[in-house]
Amino acid sequence: MTWISKTITVFGGLLLAHACYSAQEHSALQSLRAATSTLTSSSPTAAALPVDIAIETVVATLVILLGLVLGTRLLRPIQWRVWAGKIEREGEEGFVDNEGEVNKDYVGNPYRILETRPGFVDIRKQRREFAQWVKNGGSGGAGAQ
Repeated sequence: MTWISKTITVFGGLLLAHACYSAQEHSALQSLRAATSTLTSSSPTAAALPVDIAIETVVATLVILLGLVLGTRLLRPIQWRVWAGKIEREGEEGFVDNEGEVNKDYVGNPYRILETRPGFVDIRKQRREFAQWVKNGGSGGAGAQ
């Protein structure tokens, strides 16, 4: 994450901590008020969480999300062929994160195993060569005459 996204995330965390502290203080004051009101009257009153604390909680959550989204790297293409094409064109430079380092899950071309495998075997050609070898008495190489 860049320093801007880290700063925004920390600021959102502080806002959320303040909202939690305010909600806890409100709850403590309401329970104290309820305890003292039961001594003086028979009907306890319950108060909901103030609107400003609820708004602060929502804003803090949105600020944290903004900071986290700004700190994420670019998404990879969903289609493998697009991603493999990017790897072949750009190499490691195309997979540098926000801090200038190559992503730890970069493995290179995902199709390199398919591209380096040996070609298919022509069975009919090998049968003809073997039959020719048997006719020649089994001496020499596979294609010797």
